[in-house]
Amino acid sequence: MKLTRLRVCEEVDQRLMQMKAKTGLNPNYLCRLGFNLSLNDPTVPNPADYPTDSDREINRYTLTGEWDDYFVALLRERCAFDKLDLETELENQFRAHVNRGVLILNGRMKHLGDLCRLVQDVVIEFADEEENT
Repeated sequence: MKLTRLRVCEEVDQRLMQMKAKTGLNPNYLCRLGFNLSLNDPTVPNPADYPTDSDREINRYTLTGEWDDYFVALLRERCAFDKLDLETELENQFRAHVNRGVLILNGRMKHLGDLCRLVQDVVIEFADEEENT
């Protein structure tokens, strides 16, 4: 994936500022959490729903850190599952999943204490899925 900088949409930029004020978490952490929440959503995000109309740009390595290979692998797996062209859609889907994920996260996390509940919910959901397979 050639993407080095990610520009989010204006609505996501506003939500990131609000969540940082409420939780103290930096936007890159919030974007990481959101990305993973979005990957768990069964619908395919539409990149056109998230215009690059904000001034906020996030360096990809700042966003993914030392786990960049894992983020890309997860995205590639999801795109393959969604039957999307990995050569042309990977960067658009990365941006779409980050944007959509931040909006999902904003609806589920109003203060830092909600993060603990969110993690517990995901762990329980994962355990249930493992039990059913």
